[in-house]
Amino acid sequence: MEFVARFFTPPRTSFFLFGPRGTGKSLWTQRHYPDALRLDLLDPQIFRTYSARPERLRELLDGYPAARQVVIDEVQRIPDLLSLIHALIESKQKRQFILTGSSARKLKRAGVDLMAGRALLRTLHPYMAAELGARFDLRGALQTGLVPLVLEADAPADVLASYSALYLREEVQMEGLVRNIGAFSRFLEAVSFSHGAVVNVSNVARECQVERKTVEGFLTILEDLLLSYRVPIFTRRAKRELAAHPKLYFFDAGIFRALRPRGPLDRPGEIEGAALEGLVAQHLRAWIAYGKGSDELFYWRTRAGVEVDFILYGASGITAIEVKNTAQIRPEDLRGLRGFQEDYPASRAFFLYRGAERRKIGNVLCLPCADFLQQLQPAQPLPL
Repeated sequence: MEFVARFFTPPRTSFFLFGPRGTGKSLWTQRHYPDALRLDLLDPQIFRTYSARPERLRELLDGYPAARQVVIDEVQRIPDLLSLIHALIESKQKRQFILTGSSARKLKRAGVDLMAGRALLRTLHPYMAAELGARFDLRGALQTGLVPLVLEADAPADVLASYSALYLREEVQMEGLVRNIGAFSRFLEAVSFSHGAVVNVSNVARECQVERKTVEGFLTILEDLLLSYRVPIFTRRAKRELAAHPKLYFFDAGIFRALRPRGPLDRPGEIEGAALEGLVAQHLRAWIAYGKGSDELFYWRTRAGVEVDFILYGASGITAIEVKNTAQIRPEDLRGLRGFQEDYPASRAFFLYRGAERRKIGNVLCLPCADFLQQLQPAQPLPL
C-alpha cells in the first residue's frame, strides 16, 4: 500500500488506535514507529504463542530493554494482554504502547474500561479528500470509497466486493459473534437501505426473517466492528417537537455501495445521494476526530419532517450542513436550513451540492461538495 501522509497526530502517551480493517493502521505505525517492538496478532503463530501465555509479553520486553515503543496490532484478539499492559504502564518504565484494533467488541467487555485513563482512545478513518490532494476524485470516491486498502489496490472494485466477506469470515464467523451467519449476511444487505436514515428495526427483522431483538444485536455488532455508526438528533434548547431516533451510516461510501443491492426498480440518483451524504459524514467525523476541538456531530429533524442532514456543535459554534446530489439549487432545498436558522439565529448554514459555483443565498453559503471536502482540514475552521 502506498503511504499517504495522514492528518492524524498521535499522543505522546500510550494509546489505542481503532479503525476498520484497511484504513492503514499498520502502515501508519510502521512509518511513525520504525524502531518499535512489534507484535502482529493476525499472525497465527504469534497469536497462538501469546494467547496461550500472555505473560510472555513481559519476557519479550525484558529482552529488549532499549525499546521505547511497543506496537501490538489487532490487540482485541487477545484481551488478556491488556491487564499485563496496564501493569507495565503503571510500572513507569517509560515505554509507549500503541495498541491497534479493528473491533471494540471484546475490548469493551474486557479491557478498555480497565485501562481508562492509562491509554487514550484514538481513531483512524478512511482518507480525507485533503489528504489525497490532487488524487481526490469525487465521482471515484462515491463509487469505491476512500478506504486505503481499496483505493490503493490494482483492482479496487474486486477488493471492495470482498471486503464484507473478509469481515464475515475473520471477525463475525471466527469470533463466533452470531450463530446464524446467513441471517447476518441478509441483515447486511437489508440494513444498507437505511444508510443515511433511521433504521426501521421491525422492517429489517421481517426482511431477514429473524426476531427484532436479533436485529438490534446485529446493529450493535456492526457498530462494535466499526463498520457503522449512528448520528443522534440535535435537541439543545429545542423550540419544536423533534424526531427521537438516530440515523445510521456505514463508515465509508464505497462499503455502502458494495453492500447495497441494486435492481431495475432502483433509481441511480437515490443510491448516489445516500453515498454523497455518507461521504460528507465520514469527512466530518474525521475532521472532528483529528482536530483539537470539542465538536460533536448531530442531525436535526422536526416531527413535521423539516430536516438538516448535519449539525456541528461545539468549539466551532453551531453549523448546519445540508447535502444534495443535485447540480441545481431549488428554493425548497434550503427549507430545512432556513428552519434551523430560525430556531438558532447564531448558526451558520452550508448547502453542499454537485454544481460548480459558490453562491450566497440569504444566510446560506452554497458550495460545490468537492471543493468543501478538499478544503476540509482538521484543527482549521470550516471552509468559507
